[in-house]
Amino acid sequence: MATIYDVAKAAGVSPKTVSRVMNGDAPVNVRTRELVEATMDSLGYVPSSAARAMRSQRTRLVGLVTGAISGSQAAGGATGLPDLQIVQGIQRTLAESGMTLLVSDTSEPGGVPQLVRTLREHRVEGLFYVASHHQRIELPDGARAARMVLVNGFDDAGTPCVLPDDTEGQWALTAALIARGHRRIGFLTLPAALVAQGLRLEGYARALAEAGIAYDPALVVETSHSGAAQEREVLQAAIEGMLALEEPPTVLCCGNDRLAVAVYGILRAREVKVPEGMSVAGYDDYRVISETLYPQLTTMELPYGRMGEAAARLMLGELRGKKPAAIGARVLVEGELRWRDSVTPGPAAVA
Repeated sequence: MATIYDVAKAAGVSPKTVSRVMNGDAPVNVRTRELVEATMDSLGYVPSSAARAMRSQRTRLVGLVTGAISGSQAAGGATGLPDLQIVQGIQRTLAESGMTLLVSDTSEPGGVPQLVRTLREHRVEGLFYVASHHQRIELPDGARAARMVLVNGFDDAGTPCVLPDDTEGQWALTAALIARGHRRIGFLTLPAALVAQGLRLEGYARALAEAGIAYDPALVVETSHSGAAQEREVLQAAIEGMLALEEPPTVLCCGNDRLAVAVYGILRAREVKVPEGMSVAGYDDYRVISETLYPQLTTMELPYGRMGEAAARLMLGELRGKKPAAIGARVLVEGELRWRDSVTPGPAAVA
């Protein structure tokens, strides 16, 4: 294996000059730099990042712990694979700054401390923890680092975090439906146990209030996570109940795109066409669903990629010596409304 001394001898320069070319810490004329770089390539010389880290006290490594890869959701559930967009956003932004991301995956919270210890042994300069969905996190003992950013989750300790702006997302979607003439807006919500449910209900109610539309509890039904069969029964009963109202809804908002798939099927079984007989909107913009349903689904994006980028920028700010993020700091990232063919203008639309 070639050494720095082999490179220096072959290039006819001093080892100090080779070091300067590798580290960029002192001026070297262009011709000499090109000669040294060409010699390193010809000899197959690879600089030791470990040795440079010992000298500079910087490894340029950042760790990340997630369950998005090997968790049960990654096998095709409602979450999992889309969450990888968070990891991609982090990696893309760090790479632009010359940082390397070390990803460790676990499907069990109990394994997090060991993964964190391993990452710290590799002298990572910071650590991300990426949750599978918007939730409160209770990290086990030993699962923290001096520089840490939570993504898609928050904790009671006030660790800096990056979250989707669920309230503004549902407000924007509901306001857009109102602007297109819909006044009776059914809302098939996520289960109450999920943090996003309360936030989105807040956005939904605010959009109605701002438009002078009364909140009707008959148009809001919580869905269930207790099993696919039971969930379908709940959805079917909810839709039948809404359609039987004296003033039925003209559009159904679904807590996520997966629910929209079931809603399409239930409406089709009742010979209600989408969007002619009932408009349907989702949430997530899980494009495997939203772009393959017919008609394609209008939905609010969960901005996973931009959340990852925001988390990386937050981490880079600390690594570059800027003022550390304050305890309790939360960065909210807004999604974009994806308007497709599943929503038609409502009765109150202006001609």
